This record gives sequence, structure tokens and C-alpha cells, in this order.
Amino acid sequence: MSENESEGNDGQQFDRLPETAADRVVPGRASREEVLDWWDDRFGVPPETFEDVSFWEKGAGKVWAFAGESLSPTTVEGLGMTFLRTRQEHWKPTTVAVQRFGHRASKNVVHLSDAEAKRFAAGEDQELDWDGDWGYLVATRDVAGERAPLGVGLYLYGELRSVVPKGTQENLPGD
Repeated sequence: MSENESEGNDGQQFDRLPETAADRVVPGRASREEVLDWWDDRFGVPPETFEDVSFWEKGAGKVWAFAGESLSPTTVEGLGMTFLRTRQEHWKPTTVAVQRFGHRASKNVVHLSDAEAKRFAAGEDQELDWDGDWGYLVATRDVAGERAPLGVGLYLYGELRSVVPKGTQENLPGD
């Protein structure tokens, strides 16, 4: 067994993700390499973006990102930020991860008008013409002339679904 990984999932402790699938001890646990490949394949976020970030799993499939080091396993309440949900059919980035790293995305980014962004941030679903892939997207809008990530959207059947958590939904200024 790896010194950085316990034998199973424990919702009370963080275990560092193994570097590669070959290093995996816990069945189903994502590896660092798989996480980096997923962000690169899905959103075009280069792996070097996460060079100084360690990845941890707490429970089954709840991946956290930490800009630092810690002993593994560790039994703290939180370690960095929630980052990614794995162990489901489609991996899902968290809103906070997209808001933090989404500015580096070059694929599967839907850029919203002010009116669309306002609806999205309020948690509203909306019909939207978009030629890109279906699935989870980085939703952005213009802020001070720059593209700024709002959060995670789910695009299916011509509809952009806002998956912004209720506790972080907001009313943006504008029309």
C-alpha cells in the first residue's frame, strides 16, 4: 500500500490521489494523472496549471485541490477547495474550481451575454444555441473587458442548465 493512500474510502479523512492509475490502491479512486488529463481534454486547461496543487479524496469521489502539502492520510475538516466529483458516469467540476481555474479554459467554454449571465448566475436554465459539446461547460461573461468564469453549466438538448449551487446564486447587476 502507498504511504500516501489508505486502504479504502473514509469520509472522515483525506487521502492524496495516487500519481498514476498504476499506483492506485483504492479501486475507483482517480489518479492525479487522470484528473490532469480530464481538465486538459474537457476544458483545455493545461496540466502545468496545477503544478503546485496536490489532489485529495475525502469519501467516495469528492476530490479537493490544495496549494500545498500535507501528510496523507489526514483527518482535517477541509483541505483547500472542493474541486471535482468523480465516481459517477460523468465527472463534474465544482463551481469554485471553475471560478478559480476556468480563465485558463480553451474548450467547452460558453460565453454569455449580460442578460444570459444574469439568468445563469441566478440559477435559471435557458435555451441557448451553441455548437460545442454537450455536457459540463465553463460559463463565462465579460467583466472589465476580460472573460470571467461564472461557474459550471450543463448543456443538453439546446438548453444551458445552471448548476450554480443555491447558496452561491446571485443577482448580477444589469437589465
